[in-house]
Amino acid sequence: MFPERLGAPQAYAIARAMMDGFNRHYRLFRAESARAKHRFETADWHDQRRAQRERIAFYDLRVKECVRRLDKELGAGQLPMAVWHEVKLHYIGLMVDHLQPELAETFFNSVTTKILHRTHFHNDFIFVRPAVSTEYLENDAPSARPTYRAYYPRDLQQASLQETLTVLLQDCALQRPFEQLPRDAAWAAAALRERLGSARRRSNCQIQVLSGLFFRNKGAYLVGKWVNGDLELPLALPILHGTQGGLVIDAVLFGEADLQRLFSFARAYFMVDMEVPSAYVRFLGSLMPRKPRGEIYTALGLAKQGKTLFYRDFLHHLKYSSDQFRIAPGIKGMVMLVFDLPSFPYVFKLIKDKFPAPKDTTRAQVQAKYQLVKQHDRVGRMADTLEYSLVAFPRERFSQALLEDIQQHAPSQIEISDHAGDGRQEVIIGHLYIERRMIPLNIHLQECFDAGLDRPEARQALERAVIEYGNAIKDLVAANIFPGDMLWKNFGLTRDGKVVFYDYDEIEYLTDCQFRRVPPPRHEEDELSDEVWWPVGPRDVFPETFAPFLLAHPAVREIFLRHHADLLDPAFWQAHQERIQAGHVHDVFPYDPGRRFAARAAAAIPDSLTTVTGALP
Repeated sequence: MFPERLGAPQAYAIARAMMDGFNRHYRLFRAESARAKHRFETADWHDQRRAQRERIAFYDLRVKECVRRLDKELGAGQLPMAVWHEVKLHYIGLMVDHLQPELAETFFNSVTTKILHRTHFHNDFIFVRPAVSTEYLENDAPSARPTYRAYYPRDLQQASLQETLTVLLQDCALQRPFEQLPRDAAWAAAALRERLGSARRRSNCQIQVLSGLFFRNKGAYLVGKWVNGDLELPLALPILHGTQGGLVIDAVLFGEADLQRLFSFARAYFMVDMEVPSAYVRFLGSLMPRKPRGEIYTALGLAKQGKTLFYRDFLHHLKYSSDQFRIAPGIKGMVMLVFDLPSFPYVFKLIKDKFPAPKDTTRAQVQAKYQLVKQHDRVGRMADTLEYSLVAFPRERFSQALLEDIQQHAPSQIEISDHAGDGRQEVIIGHLYIERRMIPLNIHLQECFDAGLDRPEARQALERAVIEYGNAIKDLVAANIFPGDMLWKNFGLTRDGKVVFYDYDEIEYLTDCQFRRVPPPRHEEDELSDEVWWPVGPRDVFPETFAPFLLAHPAVREIFLRHHADLLDPAFWQAHQERIQAGHVHDVFPYDPGRRFAARAAAAIPDSLTTVTGALP
């Protein structure tokens, strides 16, 4: 393209090198994702976790490789801006008929912004908007695997649904056999039959399932939807390893709410082999219409694409809103400065320049903690974060109180610039994290108190929150995480009532901590002392001392001790340390364990239609 223009051959060479860099990245990403199937079949859980952790770093490694190649071979950093305009045009040409064009655009942006100064980050040189449509994008080659498969039951009777589900599961081509496929297919068919109620079969009746299985931790998930007339019912079948060494269908998940929990921002990313990721995102978007596309890309392990779409959504929201950024409600932290935009469901977090006593940490250590969470299994209890550098905000949208707060506590992270291009000022934030906004748990508890615990709904809300808080800590413990600062303010309540941890500056691996009992007092002065009189090491934890900080309110104390008194006993924590050190990988389910088919079998519940589906919503 454009060979007569100045710099065109070099521009094409740069574009070609960038596309080669992206293709290498996605080839490696897809290969690692595809190997998840073998790791699941062979129950290689530790390697599955390793792969999930290491795959997160693939993107940044490939970007660095590409930048080094462009600088070394083509002197990209010294080229005039006119050449970069040509580079973008050539790159657009290379995306014609590409199966991952949206990801290739994001890769281009990542490489370009590493080379150019931020004053050149505008439409001429990067992709602020998509240049290539992904609508109805598919691989049309005869040998290509379709995005989803469709199955057509003869009728809505148990036998027909069971037969259809059996074929559907056999088509997954898993190399480890099912323990009792007819039994599991019968249970799943009964659950579906009960869910459908008195519905009649329509001419378009079918089950659509995505061709790629979704792998995470110790599970594989078959994801699809039931279509009958105007009804489209999202569904997922979790596949686990059974007690006899074969595979089992563990439950059936129905509806948008179940799928939202499965693809939650507080869980690890899935591994799934996708040739055309936009087609998977489009299908999943039909199952979860309220979930932003960016969050779906992120859940599939394509976090950079998730960040790209989030930022586009954010800019769009700014254009059509007028409220101001403000200091976030709640108790201010000693390490992080948090602000939000009331009309936008996220919070923005900066690391302060200095931390008051007793905090003893550094910026680098805090960033390392956030990276630990990014790479770890979050088990539905730790919020994922989007990390950005050099983010520009319109100055007029910042409240004066917020600006002064940032300038006081994080002056190294803020710059007010007059180079917005239209005469308006920008606030440039050097580095920040963005998280889903939740209701801080301390605020939720106070709302329960204010409503009056003599009211049944307030008492029930308090009980649910305290029980969930303890469950959250236990799930973190099962995943080898000690939250460190366990105060209520560091946990949040999601819109579906889950308690999630979001303050990571004191987080530690459970196995790195030393859980001890408080020694008996040596004499009366020890017993009456307000100070800690016994020796304490840097990783020592005394669970018996949690109660005064967490259980001051009598109602909270009563609920907590009834359900989670074991959290105050060092033996609980030590037992989990021993389990983890022995190599056992704990099961944490993205659905209520009471819905598991195995739970009914263990309880010897009769295998009737009603009892098969009794635990389902």
